[in-house]
Amino acid sequence: MDSKKIMLVAGEVSGDLHGAHLVEAIRMIRPEIEFFGVGGEELKKRGMRLLHHVHSLSVVGISEAFRKLDTAFRILRELKAGMLRERPNLVILIDYPEFNLRLARYARQKGIPVLYYISPQIWAWRPGRVKTIARVVKKMVVFFHFEVPLYQAAGVDVEWVGHPLLDIVKPSLSKTEALERFRLDPQKKTIALLPGSRIEEVNRLFPCLLDAAVLLQKEISELQFIIPLAPGISESTLAPWMGNTSIPIKMVKGLTYDVMNIADLIITASGTATLEAAILGKPMVILYKVSTLSSWVARTMIRVKHIGLVNLIAGREIARELLQNNVNPQRIAEEALRLLRDPVLYGETVEAMGEVRRHLGEPGAANRTAQIVLSLLDERPV
Repeated sequence: MDSKKIMLVAGEVSGDLHGAHLVEAIRMIRPEIEFFGVGGEELKKRGMRLLHHVHSLSVVGISEAFRKLDTAFRILRELKAGMLRERPNLVILIDYPEFNLRLARYARQKGIPVLYYISPQIWAWRPGRVKTIARVVKKMVVFFHFEVPLYQAAGVDVEWVGHPLLDIVKPSLSKTEALERFRLDPQKKTIALLPGSRIEEVNRLFPCLLDAAVLLQKEISELQFIIPLAPGISESTLAPWMGNTSIPIKMVKGLTYDVMNIADLIITASGTATLEAAILGKPMVILYKVSTLSSWVARTMIRVKHIGLVNLIAGREIARELLQNNVNPQRIAEEALRLLRDPVLYGETVEAMGEVRRHLGEPGAANRTAQIVLSLLDERPV
């Protein structure tokens, strides 16, 4: 059998994670397939040859993206050259639509089929992109069932596989083991603080999170706080702020789901972490803060009522969202206390997270997508 080659491009840390599990599922069946492209540490661990690291592209917000335009266009040119040089049998694009759809157009021009994994959120903003997708993407794989008719209406070959997080979000320790490992008191309530996976997010959110933690402990003395460090964020990254806080806060690297699993409440940056928390049944407060320009542009373009994925899937606000100026220590503490002090509301929120979990489908998304990838690779050119 001829060896096949796939170019894979993930522009975000979450895309690196999903891409890694997809590569793993493909290689379980066809270990000889070669992968190269843009990814992070997880894809690198699975043997993908990195032409560029995901952190070269990952940003939050529109004005923030402008500052990386030169880098993005340089990487785009280099990937196009790499596509010509390596002639992959398939291109897999993961999220990051402003960049990846440009790459998809080029692949289409060169006769290389494109599979899109983690679809652009056409239901949230810029729905006109679906016309481009219909022209340049051979197969669209979606995580949410409600996306299927939106793509089908535009003539896109689309398939729902369920959400791969259902296979990924699995604590490695029991709650008792995790509390012992992290040296936390099982008699105290635990608050997990997740300031994000990008340095821009951390810079904007982390000072507010620390000050909110101080306010919370003044109100409820029997609280303890822990931070699961995202890939690319180290203790030294947070050190300048940690030196100014008056309360002890644990930091843990590499055991994010174990940290989330022991938390009574999660205060998190908007993004994939909200779905991870929902899968674990955890109430949360969602934070979203970008530059003033990015916020203004978003208000004019975004067509949905909610920012948090859990709220979008639920169709209502089951986790309070704090946006822009409302991301401040007082408001964060207020929303956290609202949940911590109201057992009825807390229980209802846990139940709502279970509903979100059921909307995500069944485990096995990466395996189902791997079969789609292999069917595309084995197609004979027309």
